[in-house]
Amino acid sequence: MGRIEYDFEGHLGNVGHVIRLLTFSTLYPNAVRPNHGVFVETRLRHLLDQGNVTADVIAPVPWFPFPSARFGEYGAFARVPADEIRRGIRVAHPRYPVIPKIGMNAAPWLLYQTMKKHVLKKLKNGADFDVIDAHYFYPDGVAAAMLGRRFNKPVVITARGSDINQIADFPVPRKRILKAAEQAAGLVTVCQALKDRMVDLGVPEDKVLVLRNGVDLERFQRPDDRAALRARLNIDGKTVLSVGHLIARKGHDLVIQALRHLPAVDLLIAGDGPEDASLRRLAQAISVADRVEFLGSLAQDQLADYYGAADALVLASSREGWANVLLESMACGTPVAASNVWGTPEVVSTRQAGILFDERSPEAIARTIARLLEEPPDPAAVRSHAKKFSWDDTSQGQLTLFRSILG
Repeated sequence: MGRIEYDFEGHLGNVGHVIRLLTFSTLYPNAVRPNHGVFVETRLRHLLDQGNVTADVIAPVPWFPFPSARFGEYGAFARVPADEIRRGIRVAHPRYPVIPKIGMNAAPWLLYQTMKKHVLKKLKNGADFDVIDAHYFYPDGVAAAMLGRRFNKPVVITARGSDINQIADFPVPRKRILKAAEQAAGLVTVCQALKDRMVDLGVPEDKVLVLRNGVDLERFQRPDDRAALRARLNIDGKTVLSVGHLIARKGHDLVIQALRHLPAVDLLIAGDGPEDASLRRLAQAISVADRVEFLGSLAQDQLADYYGAADALVLASSREGWANVLLESMACGTPVAASNVWGTPEVVSTRQAGILFDERSPEAIARTIARLLEEPPDPAAVRSHAKKFSWDDTSQGQLTLFRSILG
């Protein structure tokens, strides 16, 4: 990447003025959960590659005392290291308390208290930063606005999906989101649909910048020998792939149910989460378990292989800001069938990319998959569509925004 030390000090030699970011998000990968918020890390990496920008990342995780795997997600929190270097970027993982039941309303203040202590320690040791770069509006963006007031620093907040299209429906979070939006120096959304929602909430339209996520075209590529790849992965016959955390809003259950109408199609599910057991029971109950394989959580390179080997990606989410899995699949030459929600039609905008469901039901999903498998677009055309979404425009948009804020 050309630069290894990304920190508060910003010593990059004779490269001109350095913009020093304090990137803050609970949605960031770590050694225990390497795919958690990987799109935040990816956007930051591409920004840093532009030059004249450094970043110190603070990615808090909930406090939990017991690291045992029997405690599930909470045990995983306890195993996250306090500090680590990821892809040349220094990342700190301070702990913040999570209070059951009242957690949604208390979370911004608890995050702020944790971050304040961490930043004070950094400043005491001689470090400094120019801009707070916060990702995910609630609670992270609200806490970032508090930090901005405390340390007299400008704040840029990126809205990414459920923070605006779901959490903002609750009165207390909505009030705090609007206050943070007013105080922020810059606001970013990852799709036009999220900007429209923020404007509907009362945020001035000219304050919100749309910077869509891109796709790593080097990591996600069409396979040189697809037949050999399918043989290696033991994939035979028509196969669709569903990728995402195993939670209700991702709609994996609808895709499983769609198999009843697709007797010659197999399904691969990549991801882990609390609905794993119930999804397996569903597949058994409707007698399709022999055609469903649960892959668990996959590293990005492994996922690229499955994209390239599958005949189609299926995304049945009820809400998505900007689903990176769609572009990743297309970059591998594999078309998508997806629900027509939020930012998804901005990605699946041509027949070369895939087809949107006319409704979010097992029957409609099955009809869409059948049509896509019967009339698949050319893989080269699918990848060409993905190439329109490089990270360059996004990185340049961020640089322009930060420079305008700093004068």
